[in-house]
Amino acid sequence: MEGCSEPRLDAKSEVTNQLVDFQWKLGMAVSSDSCRSLKYPYVAVLLKVADHSGQVKSKSFEMTIPQFQNFYRQFKEIAAVIETV
Repeated sequence: MEGCSEPRLDAKSEVTNQLVDFQWKLGMAVSSDSCRSLKYPYVAVLLKVADHSGQVKSKSFEMTIPQFQNFYRQFKEIAAVIETV
């Protein structure tokens, strides 16, 4: 690609965490205290990340289906770029 160059990382910008585990599940919220018929699908993600000392921390988050679809598209784009390297 024109105008692109290999990124230069200094000590402050280097990645210092490592992905240890990635778990996901599809869930459905069926009701809540404010809505009896919610029927809200979501994707729950649990990441386990090790820092530079090896200490593992868990991070979790939920995504709506449109957010997950966007997340998936971005990873497909990353995979396509990696295949050209």
